[in-house]
Amino acid sequence: MTQVLHTPPPAPVTAEDDLAALAARHGLSVSGARPSLPQYIRQLWARRHFIVAFATAKLTAQYAQAKLGQVWQVMTPLLNAAVYYFIFGVLLGTKRGVPDYIPFLVTGVFIWTFTQSSIMVGTRAISGNLGLVRALHFPRAALPISFCLQQLQQLLFSMAALVVILLCFGVPVSASWLLAIPALILQFTFNAGFAMIMARWGAKTPDIAQLMPFILRTWMYISGVMWNIDKLTKNHHGLPSWVNPVLKDNPAAVYIDLMRFALIDSFHAGQLPPHVWIVATVWALVVGVGGFIYFWKAEETYGRG
Repeated sequence: MTQVLHTPPPAPVTAEDDLAALAARHGLSVSGARPSLPQYIRQLWARRHFIVAFATAKLTAQYAQAKLGQVWQVMTPLLNAAVYYFIFGVLLGTKRGVPDYIPFLVTGVFIWTFTQSSIMVGTRAISGNLGLVRALHFPRAALPISFCLQQLQQLLFSMAALVVILLCFGVPVSASWLLAIPALILQFTFNAGFAMIMARWGAKTPDIAQLMPFILRTWMYISGVMWNIDKLTKNHHGLPSWVNPVLKDNPAAVYIDLMRFALIDSFHAGQLPPHVWIVATVWALVVGVGGFIYFWKAEETYGRG
């Protein structure tokens, strides 16, 4: 007695299968498909000149309609610092016991503004540039990175005013000022990663841009922009012991403290969190690299829907 095995007939070949095979044979791919991570990085690097030019053009156009023009790049953070000095330094007395309070405050305001502005423009990087995203093919990470570069350029203009303030208040020029360079590189890496995270969220939910100012304002108040975190926590004896290290190790406070340590001689190493450079590097790598990968994973969705 023989047993006959019946195999199912092969599935019919459809026109879609023929087209897919034809496209694969000629090296064609789906339009807007996400490239591999190494390929994406190479595409981004190939467009580095566009990123710099786009950031510079945005910076130039930002105050083009104002009569004072680019002067507002310096005046805006200086006016913010003046307001904070009157409210917190004079009315609330946070300047008491803080040497070189005005350089301390202005440095904090400038460095915080860099992070705050990078996150805000990153949130709208995709949703606010849909025409560009839909019209041209380029790695979308170029947008949040270029906006962060624009904020870095603006910070460098402000730093010129900060140097004048430091000198006017008797802060001497020292070799430690060179530490501002690695501190800014780490902060820029952190800001760009955070901006890419927010760009992906903002592309899917544009309303998040309306919520961010409230979150960032709260973050600013707990980051020691206007006051010394050590003195604040010591004056409130009822606070748990973990509050001080948590406040000082938050990334905004870390980068502000690093810049104060680099530029202000009265802000000594004892006021820094333990292993502050390690903390700053970890924040930059985790958020910078993690944010880049997180943004890349949704590359094919930007500008659709």
